[in-house]
Amino acid sequence: MTSLTLALYASDSDLREQVRLALGDRLADDLPTVDVEEFATPAALMAALDKTAYDCVVLDAEAVPEGGMGLAYRIKDEIKEPPPTVVIVARQVDAWLATWSRADGVTSSPIDPLTLPTVVAEVVRANQAGTLTDTSIVPGGASRHG
Repeated sequence: MTSLTLALYASDSDLREQVRLALGDRLADDLPTVDVEEFATPAALMAALDKTAYDCVVLDAEAVPEGGMGLAYRIKDEIKEPPPTVVIVARQVDAWLATWSRADGVTSSPIDPLTLPTVVAEVVRANQAGTLTDTSIVPGGASRHG
């Protein structure tokens, strides 16, 4: 089994480190190891998405200059075969906004090292099984049930 390649977009380097630590080397026992590529700017992420097929993109909704929800929306619109996306929102009550962004999964900060890998794993599994839809939000720490 080859490793999963995840893209992580957050302008805050501390948040990127928290996410990387929470994701660890493996999301779940039934999934391969994880390689995480970090991006601090939307331009760098979008350029990488043109060249690399990521298994999932994790986006910080509070990132600047462009938040993860807007970027999730752009990814679905601008990338021919967009990867699944998980958005990290500042508050659980903001999870409903992720439906507008067409995110495939959502979780909230502060980063929970149990919830984040679970949500990403659920999105990856659904994508691999072909059951991920453009409007589904998988169950997680701050999601609605799709």
